[in-house]
Amino acid sequence: MAQDISSIDVSWIEVGKVADIPPAGARVVKSSQGDIAVFRTADDAVFAVRDRCPHAGGPLSQGIVHDARVTCPLHNWVIDLASGAATGPDEGCAGTYPVRVEDGVILLGLKLPAAAA
Repeated sequence: MAQDISSIDVSWIEVGKVADIPPAGARVVKSSQGDIAVFRTADDAVFAVRDRCPHAGGPLSQGIVHDARVTCPLHNWVIDLASGAATGPDEGCAGTYPVRVEDGVILLGLKLPAAAA
């Protein structure tokens, strides 16, 4: 199951404009919680997933985006961008992060440290 932190207190950070990511492309956001891949699909949907394939740790941000999925560049695992789950016969899950777009700007939700929540 995907790591869903949408119900936990989050801090929203601006990570760039949708227009800065090519359609069917990705950018990496470095954070205290690790590298996060922010994807833009061909139809302009935006998703945020941990930039690490659950299979062999490949950088999902370097994979091929198709529909709302990304294919890992190492061993062709296909990851659903909405849930972070591997599809087909593969099993595993990359964590997902809440993301929203306001006036063309991407906001990424990062879990607040326990002391700040």
